[in-house]
Amino acid sequence: MGIFVFAITGALVGVRKDLDVFGILILAGTTGLGGGFLRDVLIGATPPAALEDWRYLLVPVAAGLLTFWFHPAVGRRERAVTVLDAFGLGLFCVTGTLKALEYGLGPVPAALMGMVTGIGGGMARDLLSARVPVVFRGDLYATPALAGAFVTVAGSRLDLPVLVVAVAGAGVCIVWRLVAMWRNWQAPVPAGSASV
Repeated sequence: MGIFVFAITGALVGVRKDLDVFGILILAGTTGLGGGFLRDVLIGATPPAALEDWRYLLVPVAAGLLTFWFHPAVGRRERAVTVLDAFGLGLFCVTGTLKALEYGLGPVPAALMGMVTGIGGGMARDLLSARVPVVFRGDLYATPALAGAFVTVAGSRLDLPVLVVAVAGAGVCIVWRLVAMWRNWQAPVPAGSASV
C-alpha cells in the first residue's frame, strides 16, 4: 500500500511536468521503490527486494497507469493521497529500520536507513523531475521519519514484540507528519536566506 501511494505521488509529478507515459511510470517506480532500493544497496542486501519479487514492480506500474489515465480525478484527491503518504512514510521508516537492524547495523545507522527508506524515493523523484527535493524545502517530512525510526530502534533494543515496535515507530512518524501538515509546521531556515 505504501509503494502504491508513493508511486501515485511520483506519477502526479510526471503528469504536471507533461511527461509521456514512460516518464510517468519511471517517476512512479522511482518514488515507490527508490527508498527501499537505496537502503538495500547501502546495507548490502543485494539484489534489492523489489528485484527479487516481480510483484513489487507491478505495484508502481499499476499506480502510474491509473494516474496517467485518471489524473484529473486523482489530482482532485491529492489531499487524501498526501494523508495516505504520511502512513506510507511511517510504515517505510519502520520496515527500513528493522531490516537495517537485521543486517547488523548499529542504532544510529539503522535509524538513518529507516529515514532513507521513507524519503529516498521522493528525493530521487524530485531530482529526476528537476525540482528541489521536498525534504529540503521546509516540509517536516524527514524529521518525523527519523523520529519514528529512532522509536523503532529503541523498541527493538528493549526486546518489545515486533508489532508493538512497529505501531509505536509508525505512530510517532504518522502523527508528527499529519500534525505538521495540519498546523503548517515548517523546518527553520536561515534568517534572511532568500536575499543571499
